[in-house]
Amino acid sequence: MVMRASVAVLRVAAAVAVLVAVVAQWENSLRDPGYRFVDFFGYFTIQSNLIVLVALSVGAFTVLRRATPPRWTVALRAGATTYIALTGLVFNLLLAGLPSDDPYTLGWASDVFHRVIPLYVVLDWVVFADRDRQPWRRVWQFLAFPLVWVVVVLARGADFVPYPFLDVATLGGGVVALWCAGIAVSVTVIGALVVAASRLRLLDPDRPVPQRSGS
Repeated sequence: MVMRASVAVLRVAAAVAVLVAVVAQWENSLRDPGYRFVDFFGYFTIQSNLIVLVALSVGAFTVLRRATPPRWTVALRAGATTYIALTGLVFNLLLAGLPSDDPYTLGWASDVFHRVIPLYVVLDWVVFADRDRQPWRRVWQFLAFPLVWVVVVLARGADFVPYPFLDVATLGGGVVALWCAGIAVSVTVIGALVVAASRLRLLDPDRPVPQRSGS
């Protein structure tokens, strides 16, 4: 029970970190004269972190129950892990070095969204074994959300360009299509790794904590 409680505390702490970062960034963005609710919550970064917030909260609750977690909760965690890993990789490989003209972005909140939470969620999924083996068909299911998100963003056109690699006006439709294909491939690869990791049993929350023997 001590191990389960420790895992739950870690997940709650990470969920609270996401909540605090989202609220703080949202409040700061309200100062922007061009602020629009639909734009702020339209970023994949924000959406993936909110999915993580829900998944970690549910995971904290289910790990305290001495029973096999419902399959939907594990599938939710698997999807959240896939999406937040994509968020972290895209930001750190493609966007982190670009100059930002947004004075309303909070640096510490960005670090939470793009570095701290992706790292924690991936480690949580790999290390803690309170999950069942995910079927390989889950990889294709993971594609649904990012593809719908891309379609919605492109449908909005120049009205909303959250990331430079989706700027059709600047890059052209062909280049953006290649970037979208790259996103699909990335989700597939990350999703496959997430499913493969579900077969690992590194740390079982039911494993008793070893007691130190007296001298």
